Amino acid sequence: MGDPTLAIIAGAGVLPRMLSQALTASGRPHLVCRPHGLEEVELDDAEEFYFERSISFFRSLGQRGIRQVVMVGKFHRPRALNIMRFEGSTLMAAPRILASLRKGDDASLRALAEIIEELGLEVVGVEEVAPNLLPEPGLYASRLPSEADRADVERAAHIVEAISMVDVGQGAVVAGGLCLATEALPGTDAMLDWVATSRALPPEAPRSGVLYKAPKLQQDRRMDLPAIGPTTVAKAAAAGLSGIAWEARGALLLDAEQTMADAERLGLFLWARQPIR
Repeated sequence: MGDPTLAIIAGAGVLPRMLSQALTASGRPHLVCRPHGLEEVELDDAEEFYFERSISFFRSLGQRGIRQVVMVGKFHRPRALNIMRFEGSTLMAAPRILASLRKGDDASLRALAEIIEELGLEVVGVEEVAPNLLPEPGLYASRLPSEADRADVERAAHIVEAISMVDVGQGAVVAGGLCLATEALPGTDAMLDWVATSRALPPEAPRSGVLYKAPKLQQDRRMDLPAIGPTTVAKAAAAGLSGIAWEARGALLLDAEQTMADAERLGLFLWARQPIR
């Protein structure tokens, strides 16, 4: 297949594995790399690198023939940095990255992408290298959203747009036109757990309400796209929701077959919806 020209920088979760599998299936050779200390990466053979030496690491990728980099998965903010491990070039760049962390996750990833591109590598998104992982508009389970569901999705989409303007989150839960929760730093799973606890619906209660996810308005879509997977479906069901909607071509469907099967079993709709603008 030739030498790889693409490197995956793998964060936590299933997406790096899914992307690697999709690239392999399409015949594109690639490297998989992971930051040291990020234990939740589901690729045992990924090459590790230290944040404290990241500049020389990315330079080495270029020297090995890599021309493009795609960053996928969840990246935690570095907690314990070893000052003795820092190389000079990364130490000079560290304040720029760490300062961006105070502005939100999107800002910090964008700052890292800028540094990578200054080193001569092109940062690309999943849409460019594996567009089949981003669902087109349509329904992905047999249950149809009701008129009330559609109204809740519309309301949630506008709420997500509003919170995205201040780089807060990519999701919201709405039921009967009322916003029950918005996503923040703890993430979608924590939001859905809170909704399930706060609603405390009896098992026989009819399902109502929706989860909606979309990229932030100013988001660099090469990184940190929202995702829906089996865990999202299970937690949405536990929260008593009718279904899940997301911006078509703006969110990733993880473990698609399992996610759709679980939605069928639990009676939730899955709707990839055209953007509101």
